[in-house]
Formats: sequence, C-alpha cells, structure tokens
Amino acid sequence: MTRVTEFEQDKQICMHYEDDRDRFHGAVVPPIFQNTLFTYPTFGELVDAVQSEKHHYVYGRGTNPTVEIVEKKLAALERGEECKTFSSGMAAISAAIMNSIQSGDHILCVSNLYLSTMELLKYLGKFNISHSVVYSTNTEEISQAIQSNTKVIFLESPTDMTYRLVDLAAVSKLAKANGIRTIIDNTWATPLFQKPLPFGIDIVVHSASKYLGGHSDVLGGALITSKKIMNTLFNKEYLLMGAALPPSEASLLLRGLRTLPLRMVNHQENAVKVAEYLETHPKVAKVHFPALESHPDYELGQKQLAGYSGLMSLELAKANYSQVEKVINKMKAFKIGVSWGSFESLVLSPNISSNEGQLLKEHISQGTIRLAVGLEDVNVLIRDLEQSLND
Repeated sequence: MTRVTEFEQDKQICMHYEDDRDRFHGAVVPPIFQNTLFTYPTFGELVDAVQSEKHHYVYGRGTNPTVEIVEKKLAALERGEECKTFSSGMAAISAAIMNSIQSGDHILCVSNLYLSTMELLKYLGKFNISHSVVYSTNTEEISQAIQSNTKVIFLESPTDMTYRLVDLAAVSKLAKANGIRTIIDNTWATPLFQKPLPFGIDIVVHSASKYLGGHSDVLGGALITSKKIMNTLFNKEYLLMGAALPPSEASLLLRGLRTLPLRMVNHQENAVKVAEYLETHPKVAKVHFPALESHPDYELGQKQLAGYSGLMSLELAKANYSQVEKVINKMKAFKIGVSWGSFESLVLSPNISSNEGQLLKEHISQGTIRLAVGLEDVNVLIRDLEQSLND
C-alpha cells in the first residue's frame, strides 16, 4: 500500500469508521453516554456481563459506547488489534509499563524521553524496578545496554527535545531476540505519520491531549496493542487502576480526530517552512527536525515516517539561560506554555537555569528552545521568530 492510499484510508477512519449512524438514528455526531452504569433485565445476565466486562457495558470504569468508538478508530489508525483510552497520557504510559514488568526487572530507555515518563521510572525504584538510559539511537549501542534482567525497552521516536529517530524494525528485532517487550510513545508523529506496530513494536501509547485532540481542551491518553496483551491488561492496569477516559472527553476526542488529517498536513507545511528559515539564521546553531535534509536521520525518516508534525527544537549560538530567556520573552505569536499539538503555536525550553548538569547528562544544549508550530499564518510565525532572535 502506498503512502498516499494509506493516508486516504486513515482519513476515512478519522471521519466515519465505527460511527454506526443507523444505531444512533442517523446522528452525524455519536451521542455522549454520560451514564455511569448499565442495567440488565435479570441478575444472571448482569453476573455474566461482570465476568466479561471487557465485552459488556457494566460500569463507567470499564467500557462505554462513546469511548468505544474512539478506541476502535485509534486501533484502526495504528493498525493494532485493540485500544484502551485513559484519563491522561501518563495513565496510558503507566498502564503499559506496569503490565510489562515485575519486581526485579530492568527497563532500558532509549535516548531522551518525556520528563514525566522518567519521573515515573524513578518512582518505580521503590518497588525494586530499575532503569537506565542509553543516550544513543544506534541499534548496536542499544544492544550493548541490555542487561540480563531487561524486560522493557521504552522509546520515543523522534526522541524528546533532540528529535533523533530510532530504527523501529531493528530495535523490535533486537528486543524479540532477547525476550524483551517494546513500548513506544508515538505522540509526536500520530498514527497518521508513523505506525510502530507493523514494525514489530509491542505497545503504542499516546497523549491524546496533543495532536489527537488538537484543541487544548482534552486530557486523555491511549494504548494500542495486540488482543493477547490487552487481555492481560484490561482487568488490572486498566479496570482495577481506574484511569478511564470520561465519555465527555471521548466526544471531544472524536471531534478532534475528524480534522486530524487536515491539521497534520498544515502543521507539517508550517513546520517545514519554519525549520528551513531557522536553519539559515546566524543566531541559530542547529535545528532539530527530521524533515530537514541536514538531519542525521533524514534517510531513516523517509522510510519510517509518512510525514512530520510541528514539534521541533533549535539551539541558540549563544547557549546560555539568559539568552534563552531573552529570546522566548520577546516572542508574541508563539505563546509561552507547556504541552503542544493544538492549533496554537507554543514555545518552551528545557533550560530552567538551575539544571545545567542534568542537561549536560542528557546531551541537551543549554541553548535549546522547543517550538510547537501551530496552524497560524506561517509568515506571522517566521516574522515573530525573526524579531525575537534579532537584538
């Protein structure tokens, strides 16, 4: 299947897949099933449903018709067998990790990961679960970092802040040869631009608050995997831990998915123009964005990615906190704030003035500024960057 026809297929999934308008009396927007419980004609039928809650509507912490539509769309987009949505991206990440490990196990992190993911791994140390980081995306170096008790390889591709790519097929092959489960945070690319499961990755997680929702008004997460893994995960890490996505949030997420293909194309177009501009600016030492031909993983991206999102970073030539702060504070079109992936353009830096040692350890320049390129007029964004970079 070519990239063009696959993208067209994904557009249809985002728009109409599993909407079941006949079931909902022709409604173009599925109703929000806001109720917390479902009743049954007999006690015996309720007992049967409770014993197989994965396949029956019983209680809001389990399955819900509105939420189920979102899950089926996301599973189809990722070419996965099943999806469960969660109340946040961290809830999805936590469920994926907790389902994959036990006391005494080791988790290998590939290069730079989301800060909260790393905080979770540190927290798990109290349960005798260790982790280490290999600050490389080279498969051979990843292989050398595997320990005898490594049970999970956790990665983001592109990596956080540095936006290097990991060879998913190679890492998956390596992990399977060593009996290791692979988990990827695929939030940057979305299922439209990268599908890790066909490359052999075991579990894909998303922060649905980013591109999938796309309007900065949804807090949610998603986990897509095989039926086999989901069968072990549903009753414990999902149902028992209780971080279910509310139906009202699911409805907003459905709305976001309908425009996801259109938004991602626009994010990509704007981001490429912004990155190309920054690459020529004398005040910028480096631009980290895999769509650029100068990017060290550009060729891998051509094979592994079907497109590029709007998240990138730049390194200032004057790499220090005062210069980072000065440039960010001068920005007008780019708003200062956490998160990313919605219509608005945002700016942030990992340099908070007191963490120079940590940045050095993580191979991140002190002059790093992260840009989330939104859907505004790209000329306005470039002019904003120009005035903020110039003295």
